[in-house]
Formats: sequence, C-alpha cells, structure tokens
Amino acid sequence: QVHLVESGGGSVQAGGSRTLSCVVSGYTYCAHEVGWYQEAPGKDRDFVSSIDSDGKTRYEDSVKGRFTISQDNAENTVHLKMNSLKPEDTGVYYCLASFPLGDGSCEVEGYNYWGQGTEVNVSS
Repeated sequence: QVHLVESGGGSVQAGGSRTLSCVVSGYTYCAHEVGWYQEAPGKDRDFVSSIDSDGKTRYEDSVKGRFTISQDNAENTVHLKMNSLKPEDTGVYYCLASFPLGDGSCEVEGYNYWGQGTEVNVSS
C-alpha cells in the first residue's frame, strides 16, 4: 500500500519561505509523478507543481519563479521550496502520487494516492 506523509507546514509572514516535504513509501520502483496541490479556504484543490520520475517539472503560473520542486530518490522524498510567499498561498497543501499505466510490471500502476495534507498560513 502506497503511503504519503507531508510535513513542513506552518505560519509565515508574507515574503517569507517555507519548504514542504512529501515522503512516498510502499512501492518498488515505478514510473510516477508526485505533485503538490493547494486547497485554499473555501476553494477547490488546485495544482501547484509536480515532478516525475525522470525529473521533469511543472508549475502553475502563479508560482513560477517563487516555488521550486525537487526530489531525493534515495529518501523517496519530494520537496517544495516556497519563496516570496503571499497571503494567497495560504491553504492546505496535499501531495499526490500518480502511477501511470505501463507494461504491467508496476504493482500500483493506474492508481493515485493522496497524503493527509499540511497547512500553510501566510499572514500579511
């Protein structure tokens, strides 16, 4: 069973920085993508950034130049470094691990897994 644990949330003033971490466990090596999603108060859960097992990254336009996603394959951990934080970055940040369909060799291909979330509060 794939398990995700996020950490790093907390309170920070606007302009500050925060680094979120997502540890993904419970699978042998499979092609996958790990993404971060923000659920702002009263809003839907929206895409922020992602990185795949080849290291290809994607960012939502509003965080480009401010956030950096990276992965530590030895620790099965994905980090989201958030700089120049704004009050609109406030919300619960969830980690999503997606395992695309492949040749059948990956035991979890075709499945997606969410973490429990970590809250970031940016004050003005």
